[in-house]
Amino acid sequence: MKITVREATLHDPQVRALALDHVRQMRAGSPEGQAFALDLTGLDDPAITLFGAWRGDDLLGIGALKRLGAQGAEIKSMRTRADALRQGVARALLEAIVARAQDEGIARLSLETGRGPMFEPALALYRARGFRNGEAFADYENTDFNQCLHLDLTPQ
Repeated sequence: MKITVREATLHDPQVRALALDHVRQMRAGSPEGQAFALDLTGLDDPAITLFGAWRGDDLLGIGALKRLGAQGAEIKSMRTRADALRQGVARALLEAIVARAQDEGIARLSLETGRGPMFEPALALYRARGFRNGEAFADYENTDFNQCLHLDLTPQ
């Protein structure tokens, strides 16, 4: 069965559970003060559109688009369920988020992610899509534990 990506809500118990799992895993895998995952309150913000990837009624992954103003936006809270890895879930979510950003005229899409082996699959996906390492943005800093990537969405 095909993966379908659509807007999601934290009122959906599956979405809520996966968002909580994302926060827990990010905190467990990052040094104190270096986990920037949004909690449920942070994801319930008018500047954020939450997306879910489903196979039928089964939620496989989530991701969010957070508008930063002045033609910039950020990808937040990308998480694929452990039993759905390597099935195209993250790629489908990423493409839906990039498409929404382009539709809204966002010029640059950014994200903050970790460093190390745990993050290599996600980094490979982002880089294959054209994201490049760059300067810190918003309230982030580039450190030994995290990094910022950017994708230029302006028409070439």
